[in-house]
Amino acid sequence: MNIYNFKVKDAEDKNIPLSIYKGKVLLIVNTATGCGFTPQYEGLENLYQKYKDSGFEILDFPCNQFGHQAPGSNQEIVSFCQLKYNTTFKTFAKINVNGENEEPLYTFLKKQKKGAINSKIKWNFTKFLVDKNGTVIQRYAPTVTPESIDKDIKVLLAI
Repeated sequence: MNIYNFKVKDAEDKNIPLSIYKGKVLLIVNTATGCGFTPQYEGLENLYQKYKDSGFEILDFPCNQFGHQAPGSNQEIVSFCQLKYNTTFKTFAKINVNGENEEPLYTFLKKQKKGAINSKIKWNFTKFLVDKNGTVIQRYAPTVTPESIDKDIKVLLAI
């Protein structure tokens, strides 16, 4: 089993099979618009612009579970990110990443790569790097900046 077995909702509430990303390197991030880490959107967009033509995608999953820092609707979140940080990567529907109603994709991601203490997502901007075969390669804490992941992405893209 890999991430291609999952379907997720995008910001327009359409079902998106993750199999459309086969052959691409992915960075999957749970985000929030009112978090101390929110400026990481700029670094994420820089990575996306740098590698999108080489087979790299960022999958942005807003999450309001941590301090209610993503209170807006899906469309408000997309608008905020595009206007404030000029994001062009895909934003999906707001999800839960922990607990009873967590998104099944995140259940899978957490089983593949546990955090420092357990598998629970600790905060916004936890990042998962996935290779071209849908295998979860690395999990990064929220404090790890997008810029510091650059070298790992480059290795997976083999460029």
